[in-house]
Amino acid sequence: MQNFIFVERIDPKKRNVVERIKDFREIYELYNPNEASSQSDRCIQCGDPYCHNKCPLHNYIPQWLKAVAEKDLELAFNLSNEPSPFPEIMGRICPHDRLCEGDCTLNDGYGAITIGPIETFINEEGFKAGLKPRFAEEKIGKKVAIVGSGPAGLSAATYLLRAGIDVEIFERSDRPGGLLTYGIPGFKLDKNVLFRRVKWLEEAGMKIHYGVEIGKDKPFDELVNAFDAVFIGVGASQQKRPAIPNEQAKGCLMAMDLLVNVQKKLFGDPFDKQVDVREKRVVVIGGGDTAMDCVRTSLREGAKSVTCLYRRDARNMPGSRKEYTNAKEEGVEFVFNASPKQVLVNDEGHVVGIEMLKTALGEADESGRQRLKEIEGSEFRVSADIIIFALGFNPVPFEFLSANGIETNEWGGIVIDKNYETTTKGVYAGGDCYRGADLVVTAVYDGREAAKAMIREFIG
Repeated sequence: MQNFIFVERIDPKKRNVVERIKDFREIYELYNPNEASSQSDRCIQCGDPYCHNKCPLHNYIPQWLKAVAEKDLELAFNLSNEPSPFPEIMGRICPHDRLCEGDCTLNDGYGAITIGPIETFINEEGFKAGLKPRFAEEKIGKKVAIVGSGPAGLSAATYLLRAGIDVEIFERSDRPGGLLTYGIPGFKLDKNVLFRRVKWLEEAGMKIHYGVEIGKDKPFDELVNAFDAVFIGVGASQQKRPAIPNEQAKGCLMAMDLLVNVQKKLFGDPFDKQVDVREKRVVVIGGGDTAMDCVRTSLREGAKSVTCLYRRDARNMPGSRKEYTNAKEEGVEFVFNASPKQVLVNDEGHVVGIEMLKTALGEADESGRQRLKEIEGSEFRVSADIIIFALGFNPVPFEFLSANGIETNEWGGIVIDKNYETTTKGVYAGGDCYRGADLVVTAVYDGREAAKAMIREFIG
């Protein structure tokens, strides 16, 4: 170990930009065993590993790096899969530069260990070698209903099945995965990778009921009465609008309008053909990972031009740095320090552009983030045929929550205690429906911890 002095950080190869913008295949190649071992061997094995501490799942990162460096694939695989329900997915989509890699000691002059790509390598190489996730063979006679098959729901299901608890998921869509399926494009996560995990969960005994919306197709209290516990993992899908004139004009879309419909089209499912950006001038408002997904999807859908407008500067973008870099490589134009003022429309009420106001960053607020100031008289116009708002999400105020005594806070998040139990006994919740829009990895953490709380309740 500690070969960082002799071996530089080398990221996985990316597909040629001219080719990759023609399809939705993943853009990163996998390490081969020698590359993974060499990159892992750069780890200095910190006594107090910052990477482990910064990871919401507290993955055993130094330990599996050491195992990869020594080419002990089975040990690395087992270490990787213990605290994470699907590490081959998290290795692809986590914002490592903001989490584990962002806190790597080697950032100070040498370049962080490529933790995400190595995590992906461990599992894909392990699967090739015949390794598979393990689940309990004997059941304990308890069963849990899970509402939603997104990151939190699938994570909870994984740990419940490992403990021998039966799981049934109720999913309103006709495919599993929630955000992982419809909110994260294939160039970041091949859907077959996700569906492979779901298949293993089904082989372990999980049942999924598709096309069932709780509170509409099936009463929530039926779950409470029929199961030993219920976990709510419905995410936060209420999209935020900018509250500006003409924001609902023809040609204005919300981020998920684009992402969901494009994914449905790729599946060969029915989709809204009015959501079409081909040969259009597309403007995306926002600076997070969802905005990056929208700009990169628009390029692949044949947009004439794609511009991303963000009210702060590049350094303050909330999304992953590598996604911003990938978007720039692929031809997206970025305009920073610009806040939307009003959507401009023609006589037919269709979008022709957006009026923006220049901004500047001022003093830091209580959180340490610089305050945003709008510069009077600095209006400018950006021409557009399609405007996509990617401004974040809020929890949906489902009627079945209050009707069943499940309290929510002032912004709609489900109230839970330290054991992830809601104000209704036996009903648990986690992920974005509790936190508000956050990272996939935090939803995964919530699902894991809620499952552990249920297991403690069942078997002590």
